[in-house]
Amino acid sequence: MTDPVQLSSSAVDRPSTSLTRTKHVAEQLEASFLAEMLKFGGLDPKSDSFVASTGESQFASFHREALAQEMVKAGGIGLADVFYRSMMERAHDA
Repeated sequence: MTDPVQLSSSAVDRPSTSLTRTKHVAEQLEASFLAEMLKFGGLDPKSDSFVASTGESQFASFHREALAQEMVKAGGIGLADVFYRSMMERAHDA
């Protein structure tokens, strides 16, 4: 049986000892990017529909963010690695 506490902790939610703070920030940047892409890709309630309400649009944003974080945990689209390398290069240049 799996431990539910272990399953609920993730690299996207908070940095673990194996990930550096920079890696965590890079993953958060990728998750933010993916959440915006999901919004523009149509995963947003339509304001002209009959059922679209303030509560629905707020829930939709939480839903998009959760989906984006799960996408990053599953490997994402590779932006976190690009962001991480870029931040590390800038840190070494300074």
